[in-house]
Parts: sequence; structure tokens; C-alpha cells
Amino acid sequence: MSEWPLTRSFRSSSGDVRWETFGEPGRDPVVLLHGTPFSSYVWRAVARALARHHQVFVWDMPGYGSSEMSAGQDVSLAAQSTVFTELLAHWGLDEPRVVAHDFGGAVSLRAHLLHGACYRSLALVDPVALAPWGSPFFRLVGAHSDVFDQLPSALHRALVREYVSSASSPGLHPAVLDRLVEPWLGEPGQAAFYRQIAQADQRHTDEVQDRYGEIAIPVLVCWGEDDNWIPVAKGHELVARIPDARLELIPGAGHLVQEDAPAELLAALLDGP
Repeated sequence: MSEWPLTRSFRSSSGDVRWETFGEPGRDPVVLLHGTPFSSYVWRAVARALARHHQVFVWDMPGYGSSEMSAGQDVSLAAQSTVFTELLAHWGLDEPRVVAHDFGGAVSLRAHLLHGACYRSLALVDPVALAPWGSPFFRLVGAHSDVFDQLPSALHRALVREYVSSASSPGLHPAVLDRLVEPWLGEPGQAAFYRQIAQADQRHTDEVQDRYGEIAIPVLVCWGEDDNWIPVAKGHELVARIPDARLELIPGAGHLVQEDAPAELLAALLDGP
């Protein structure tokens, strides 16, 4: 993890959160949210590029990456949106630009609509935002997480590698794949992997999706054209629900747009909503 150290810690309502900031303090702030089963590591290229002109904040959600993983931990969408609101207050950010991927999209939307978190703008990258969501594999594991948690470590490792690999359209570099899988290995990591899937409940997006029409900030929706986790049709549907939102399709990219097409994604983010 030395190539992506998160040196700072915050004690949240769901456990210790590891975070980091890049760029000159006081510059226009940007906060990046990762999805599942990933970590802030997927934002490394975009974060460092944005830091040329912004102060960039990254964090690993409780139960993910280098943040706390513990038995009985609440890592649901509801808990993560509360933690995100706590973090914004801890950082003293009243109106940052927010960029959120996958599960992080739902976290940012809930924080904004339910907890009153204010953003200058919101960019959603292949977000979990509209029902139905969850692949057949995701739903199977969620329904039998206690069984999967008992898999031998070698089988668990192979399953996670295959699952993470499928998020990329052109394929992940082996070293990147290793880094994304690493937090989910070993006894704490294996338990945490199945815990976060077991707690992924669609009701947490059902609670807010009918309120997307209330969003009054600039919104950009980016979507990998080759996303086989969440079809691009969801991007069109989401943009139709949010007033004045703009859709940017990223050719050649799957669900992990940050890995598949970081330059194209960065260009879209710099253009803004």
C-alpha cells in the first residue's frame, strides 16, 4: 500500500476512516468517493491530476481499503452517508465539488438529500442510484453471505479476483488487480467482503430516487459505454430525473472508468456539468 498511503485518520460513527488530501490547502476543494468492492486507490490518477488546481480529499469508507474492518460493523449505504456527512464537517468543507463512483454515488446522493450536505457540483460516475441494482452474482452472495464467508481462502481469492476483473472492459493490469483485491484477503478482509455485500440493501436508494428532481446543483453523469455491471441505459434514466443534468459517455470504458479511461474521465470532470 506504500504507493497510495492514507496517512490521516478520523473516528467516525462506523469506525476509523483513513483519508488523505492532495494539493495546496485552501484551493477549490474536490472530494472523491469510491464504490464497492473498491477503495480510494481507484482515484489515484485522477486525484493527483486534479491536485494541480484543487485541494483533493480522498477516503476509504469504513469496511473498505485501509479503513477499519470489524465484526458487527455497519457498512450499509445509510451508515456511509452518515459518515460522509461527518467527514465533510471534520474537514470544514461547506460546499465542495463532489465526484462519486458506483456505491459512492448513492452515498453522496443520500448525504445531499437526507442529511443536507451542500455541494458546489456533483459528478456521478457509473453510480448505484436507481432500482433495480445488483448483478445476479451480487444478489446470490448477499442472500448467502454466511456460506460464502466460509470458503477456503484460495477459492475466496479466486472469486474476488474474477469479480473485480469483470468491472473493467479492456482488463486490469495485474499489479492493479492485485492491489484492488488485497484488502479483501485474510480473515478480516474476507469477512468484510461478504459483510458489505450482505448489507447492500436496495431500500437505501428507494428512499431517495423519487427525490432526484429536487436536486438544484449542477450535476454531471459519466458512464462507461461498455459497463456490464450497470447498463448505460441507467445513465440516461438518471439524467432524465435530475434537472439540467448532463450525460457524458466514455467509449471503451467499463464500470471502472477510472482505470479504463482516466484521461477521458478527467477531461469530462474538468469540463464540468
